[in-house]
Amino acid sequence: MKALIQTIVEPLVDHPEEIQVNVKEESGKMIYHLTVHPEDVGKVIGKNGRIAKVIRTVVYAAGSDTKKRIYLDIM
Repeated sequence: MKALIQTIVEPLVDHPEEIQVNVKEESGKMIYHLTVHPEDVGKVIGKNGRIAKVIRTVVYAAGSDTKKRIYLDIM
């Protein structure tokens, strides 16, 4: 899942070397924290959050076969 998130975000940003995806596992859910360079935050979120919504949709669909709920936080 981390590789999927990085693959999606990498072409969107100007500083791909600063992409970090951290995983926090709790009971019944997995939380992925995406951190990018401060200049790239707007590019990842997009106008009115459209790009972020699409990224979350793809990640949630890819993780639908697991029993745990998946969350993506963009820091």
